[in-house]
Amino acid sequence: MRMANFRSSYGARRLALGVFLSVLLGFFLLPHQLQTLFQEIGGPVGWVLSWPIRLVASVQGGIGETWSHYVALQDVEDENRQLRKELELLQGQNSQLREAASATDRLTALLEFKAQALPTMIAAQVIGRDTGNWYRTILLNKGSADGIQADMGVVTSAGVVGRVVKTTMATAVVLLVSDPNNAIAGLIQRTRDEGIVEGTTPGLARLKYIPLLSNVRAGDRVVTSGLVGGFPRGLAIGTITTISKEEGALFQSAELRPEVDVNRVEEVLVIQSPYIPGEDGKSDGPLPKAKP
Repeated sequence: MRMANFRSSYGARRLALGVFLSVLLGFFLLPHQLQTLFQEIGGPVGWVLSWPIRLVASVQGGIGETWSHYVALQDVEDENRQLRKELELLQGQNSQLREAASATDRLTALLEFKAQALPTMIAAQVIGRDTGNWYRTILLNKGSADGIQADMGVVTSAGVVGRVVKTTMATAVVLLVSDPNNAIAGLIQRTRDEGIVEGTTPGLARLKYIPLLSNVRAGDRVVTSGLVGGFPRGLAIGTITTISKEEGALFQSAELRPEVDVNRVEEVLVIQSPYIPGEDGKSDGPLPKAKP
């Protein structure tokens, strides 16, 4: 008898466990279907049993929605990473295009000036600068093998840059107009008074030996006189900013703002001959006026 009851109890527990597992499996695999089934059954039992099913369905829906958002965010992150790479590439290309456009504008102005000026000018690029405190110089990529020699004038379409002081076969050193050791014969364009332009320690220029009776004033332009040195007459050097007249001095002097920003010049023309040959090949003449 006891054996029969034990078997009956054991079988009931197995049956209950199987029903429970089936319902639990149904909760996870078919929550909506079971919910609908219990709702159709109706009654308090169906209402009570539908709550855990709703809870499972809600959790399942939340997990699915969270997963979908996570996958979408991963896609957005990959897309942003790719867009950043493309943006960096485009910024690099844009910088190169701007640099090429700027170089084209400078070279165009230089070639136009060369076409109007002497045929004996050599175009060169600046490949180095002296950053020391002793001299202000730039290094050109052409030298004696290209026909460049010491004391030749160096200009841009805006005006005077300096003069050549040293050459090798492939390079040339140019002493800038702003160097205190440089001296260029200058002429005040309005008054026609002559003087000597020298560089100053702050990196500007000064016109010395202006006659005391000259009515020079701030704003007057100073150009090359063409009398000595490697420059023809009429090339812009700078604009007078202040005038100094010391008591008992024999001359006046004036501070200049150089026409060319020598710290940013990148291409130049080297003047092989400061004079334009005439039709007979012997007469001389000044260069056309440089662009302001």
